[in-house]
Amino acid sequence: MAAPSRAAGLVVALVVLVAIALLSIAVGARSIPLGTVVDALFHRDGSDSSYVVWSIRVPRTLIGIAVGASLGVAGALMQALTRNPLADPGLLGINAGAATAAALSVGVLGVTDLRVFVWFAFLGAAIAGFVLYVIAGRGGSSPVRLALAGTAVSAALTGLTQVMTLLDTQTLDQMRFWTVGSLERADGGTLVRVLPFLVAGVVLALFLARPLNALALGDEAGKSLGAHLGRTRGLTLLAVTLLAGAATAAVGPLVFVGLAVPHMVRAITGPDQRWVLPYCALLAPALLLLADVLGRVIAREEIDVGVVTALLGAPLFIALVRRTKAARS
Repeated sequence: MAAPSRAAGLVVALVVLVAIALLSIAVGARSIPLGTVVDALFHRDGSDSSYVVWSIRVPRTLIGIAVGASLGVAGALMQALTRNPLADPGLLGINAGAATAAALSVGVLGVTDLRVFVWFAFLGAAIAGFVLYVIAGRGGSSPVRLALAGTAVSAALTGLTQVMTLLDTQTLDQMRFWTVGSLERADGGTLVRVLPFLVAGVVLALFLARPLNALALGDEAGKSLGAHLGRTRGLTLLAVTLLAGAATAAVGPLVFVGLAVPHMVRAITGPDQRWVLPYCALLAPALLLLADVLGRVIAREEIDVGVVTALLGAPLFIALVRRTKAARS
């Protein structure tokens, strides 16, 4: 696809995201007409509709946009870093680190306030990322070595989290909602706490687009093109930690968003990370918000977005894999 077509596609993706964001604000236990939503957004007053829009729906939608963009970009970075199209942010143990720290904060320190809970989860994600960096080796850690080390770290941390939740019913009660992944319990304060990390991660990711393009050709070819292997991989791991760690801390682990969206995007843009990353930043939150809207309307009781993304993501990803296999044969 030529650059003008890619740029036009990016505008279309932005329009789609805005449309789904408006739908997210309008749809819920109490549906609000789109005209009323737009009016409430520009003319805030004391009406019930204005209260619902600004106090409940807008914070939830903004968190969905921020988290979705972060997971989409983190997934694209992971697949570029490991050269593995099946990689997602959970492969490096970042999500598992957040879950373990969250379980420890509840079980050991008795934390119940989400505002405090978020910081422990993010700290756990950061520690998991650092441990992985040390285990995999700083300078020349290969994609395979990173993936294997990440799998080992994730398995160990997941086991520890399961022990904590099984031995302590209070921890289990507190964690069982968070581990599903939900936008419902996060609020504007949660977004404010994690937003600096998300923004830093996205900016760093965009800075890494060119070096990752070079590394996609192989280590030797990447070196000949001027890419620094150790620095690029270390900074990419840092970006994934910032993005996936903060997103997981805010709403819990969400599956398939960071796995499936980069596949869809590459079918449109090709492998160039300079286009893949911006597209993921727009289409991943659109998918997440759409899943959240569906979770509100497909059942009497609201279904958490983590469940819906899994139900939507599995068949979607199977279709993408089959399409890729057919194209290669």
